[in-house]
Amino acid sequence: MKLQQLRYICEVVNQGLNVSAASLRLHTSQSGVSKQILALESELGIGIFVRNGKHISGMTPAGKAIVEQAMLVLQQSENLLKLAADYSDERTGSLAIATTHTQSRYVLPPVVRRFIDAYPDVSLQLHQGTPYQIAEIAAKGTADFAIATEAMELFSDLMMMPCYRWNRAVLVPQNHVLAARQNVTLEELAQYPLVTYVPGFTGRARLDDAFEKLGLKPKVVFTAADADVIKTYVRLGLGIGIVAHMAYDSTKDTDLIAIDASHLFEDSITRIGFRKGSMLRAYMLDFIHMFADHLDRRTVEKVLMCQTQSDVDELFKNIVLPRR
Repeated sequence: MKLQQLRYICEVVNQGLNVSAASLRLHTSQSGVSKQILALESELGIGIFVRNGKHISGMTPAGKAIVEQAMLVLQQSENLLKLAADYSDERTGSLAIATTHTQSRYVLPPVVRRFIDAYPDVSLQLHQGTPYQIAEIAAKGTADFAIATEAMELFSDLMMMPCYRWNRAVLVPQNHVLAARQNVTLEELAQYPLVTYVPGFTGRARLDDAFEKLGLKPKVVFTAADADVIKTYVRLGLGIGIVAHMAYDSTKDTDLIAIDASHLFEDSITRIGFRKGSMLRAYMLDFIHMFADHLDRRTVEKVLMCQTQSDVDELFKNIVLPRR
């Protein structure tokens, strides 16, 4: 049995049982992947995959259990490599982060700058996507960290730590009737066409819940994953915008008025997480601390010892999170 064979069966599963797609990801031939899978099945004496002719159509019960264990073995082999790398040269390596546009555009730039200054020989990669894509990328090990706010149920394979709270702002052009208002109500907002985030992005669920609790149906006429796009369409007069307050730049968005909306919606919490059983290199621990000051090495090491997300939540139950 070889680690390469375990990588092959895991990648086939990750690619939806598509051997061709798996071979492309593994930079090898389709026939080579198939040959190694058959060799592993022969050595184990059981079938891992169900086949329809030459095509894989499913997994056997034993195959599901084998792949689950194979993924653990591969993760442990990665941990050994990270451990050895830390002892040989703790200042070189790679770090991949999966997150949304809002985080990468408005929160991460100063953190990335600080990290690169401290670790110039670490290759940093940023993957942007939906919460579903972020969770999938991190669960497969393509990314070391996931940073997200929405859909925590998607991150069951990760240990998610709370970083900060944030809320929203209502954006209107300077000549809008609401521009002179210090406070607005949900009833007032429901009277205007709204431009905001697509469902599943940047705390959109909190917005929908607030209107629903009052029995209001907001007139959402345009949605986007990108706050800059939302601001563009507010400027065009398509509607008033509701965005994360951090997305408003008082020096660049001078043609727009931001009205604080934190009294209208529940706070959202942004979290950073990693796969269960991961080993974090020294520079990875430093990145987490740069992103969230209260997540120092000692605290993250306690999280690494947790067995479940409930254990992690218990660890942070009394913490007062900073606000952005």
